[in-house]
Amino acid sequence: MVIAYGLEARHPVWLAVFAGGCLSTAIYGVLSGAWIFAVLEAVWSVLAVRRFTLRRRGA
Repeated sequence: MVIAYGLEARHPVWLAVFAGGCLSTAIYGVLSGAWIFAVLEAVWSVLAVRRFTLRRRGA
């Protein structure tokens, strides 16, 4: 996730990788019982997907 976050300015695909990383850590948070962590990572994932779609449109 850190590498994808650092490279997101280079290409929109890095935003998708970052979103996927956030989603996977959110799932891990749910499975481990860390609900606050899971919610925060899910929010980060939604924001990253939104930024990805806006960037793909050229906005």
